[in-house]
Amino acid sequence: MLIELLHLLATPVPFAHRRRGYLRESVMLLSRSRRCRAAWAEHLDRSRAAVIAACAALPSRRTAIVLGSGLLQDVPLAHLAERFAAVHLVDAVHLWPARRQARAFPNVRLVTADLTGLLDGGDPLAALCGGADVDFVVSANALSQLPILPLDRRGAVPPDLGRRIVAAHCDGLARLAARVCLLTDLEQVEEDRAGRITDRLDLLHGVRLGSPDRTWTWELAPFGEAARDRRQRHRVAAFLDWRGR
Repeated sequence: MLIELLHLLATPVPFAHRRRGYLRESVMLLSRSRRCRAAWAEHLDRSRAAVIAACAALPSRRTAIVLGSGLLQDVPLAHLAERFAAVHLVDAVHLWPARRQARAFPNVRLVTADLTGLLDGGDPLAALCGGADVDFVVSANALSQLPILPLDRRGAVPPDLGRRIVAAHCDGLARLAARVCLLTDLEQVEEDRAGRITDRLDLLHGVRLGSPDRTWTWELAPFGEAARDRRQRHRVAAFLDWRGR
């Protein structure tokens, strides 16, 4: 609890992002990642491996951009920093553990931005990733997360807001000239200790992505994390060349 409080007090965050709950969500994610370190290990390994495979054959390696860089646990930062002239890490919040990692590489830059486009309007990906020197873009397990806080807002929320946010991100990625690696969880399944499915949730709000290059299961919340006799597992997909779809 003390560590969480320190992050809440000491992390530099734009007021609009703090007010919308981005900092609180990031700190909660950091705490859960520590509690679930063993359960998350395979998912994080597979995510990093997909990014490495996606950029392996690029003829030009000027700038790489990671959207939803978050805690950097699913990002092979050292690999990218070694192979690209510049690496931009983009997220609404950069907690201190991620900031310390980034400082180890002089060619890595932190960029604070709202990837939903709801704060500033327009196409955030065009502004962030549309430069002529951008050769590689990663959407790092962020797609299903983008609608969560907007859908939690007080007041009237359009019934299709989640689908619109997910679809806009996918369309924005498809318009980029760079090679795009899309990592995303697709579905959440809740199971009891007997293996019976007790709940199922479409994390992309009806948006269908087609056939991925790789898939795996992420043990997001093992037994005892969210509930004593329930666990939550996510189906994850990796698209190594999203524009080529």
